[in-house]
Amino acid sequence: MSSLPAAPARLEARDLSLGYDGTPVVENLSLAVPDGRITTVIGPNGCGKSTLLRGMARLLRPLGGAVTLDGVPLARLSTRRIAQRLAVLPQGPTAPEGLTVADLVSRGRHPRQAWYQQFSHADEHAVHRALEATGITELAETPVDELSGGQRQRAWISMTLVQDTGIVLLDEPTTYLDLAHQVEILELVHRLNRDLGRTVVMVLHDISLAARFSDHMVAMTAGHIVAQGTPEEVVTAGLLAEVFGLRAQIVPEPVTGRPHVIPLGRVAAG
Repeated sequence: MSSLPAAPARLEARDLSLGYDGTPVVENLSLAVPDGRITTVIGPNGCGKSTLLRGMARLLRPLGGAVTLDGVPLARLSTRRIAQRLAVLPQGPTAPEGLTVADLVSRGRHPRQAWYQQFSHADEHAVHRALEATGITELAETPVDELSGGQRQRAWISMTLVQDTGIVLLDEPTTYLDLAHQVEILELVHRLNRDLGRTVVMVLHDISLAARFSDHMVAMTAGHIVAQGTPEEVVTAGLLAEVFGLRAQIVPEPVTGRPHVIPLGRVAAG
């Protein structure tokens, strides 16, 4: 279900199956990512959320089906071509010891450079714009391993931003952050979507924050999509009971009116 207008999807999974060592985790899943929107995938641990994101970034070879980008299967595109159109931030990325923020972010320009090309003024300008957009210009010469958790996430998001792609995939970008930094990162993602027009797909665990910052939500369980649509359509007491085994009351968040989850306990067995 979805109230979004029908439009061609730049990124789409078609009957996609994914897994590890031949064992399926995601099976026969189809998803058209709404262009120009923020889409968030929710679901219990182990349901295939991160696996789906890895498959949509071609970090994992499909067991069946395909992912298409602008109508072309990813399998037919070069890694360089994909990186020029799609940026991905996996869970828990690590940087070499001593690497500065500016050095990290500049690595996002590699897909835009020919093998014979030196780092240009245009590249320098792109790095500056990315640091400015994420609010960490003053940290450019700071080693990444000296940053706080929130600053580090901003640096990694800057690296995805400097790739200058229309689509950004973020796998649990708020993991290990306190609530204030979670909101800070999600507000940044919201600005990147609204101000720069990036299509965003992200995986989040906090359902209330997902509802607050998303245009479109996808709920998964056991490798399948069980619901998708607006936050109001997806975040319901019935869905939380079915997908998470959680009894909850859903109330309008007082500032935005988006669904807010009040947990009441586990669904009784039987």
